[in-house]
Amino acid sequence: MSNENEPGHGHSVAAWTSVVVMLIAVTGGTIAYWFAVEWLVWAFAGLLLVGAVLWGLLNKLGFGEKVHESIEKVHS
Repeated sequence: MSNENEPGHGHSVAAWTSVVVMLIAVTGGTIAYWFAVEWLVWAFAGLLLVGAVLWGLLNKLGFGEKVHESIEKVHS
C-alpha cells in the first residue's frame, strides 16, 4: 500500500547523520553513567543536543529528504 503523496521516512543524509550522532551520545552517556564519570555524562548529554540541532541544520543545507517529481506534480 504505497501512497504517492507520502514525503518519505527520513531516508536522508540529515536524518541518518543525526540519528547516528544521537545513538553515539546515548551509548557513551550510558557507559559513562555506569562508570560514574559525571562530567562525561554531561558531555554526552550535550552531544545529544548537538545531534538534534544537526538534523535541522543539515536539512536547511539541502541534505534533507528530496521531494520526488510525482509528488510535486500532485501538489502543483
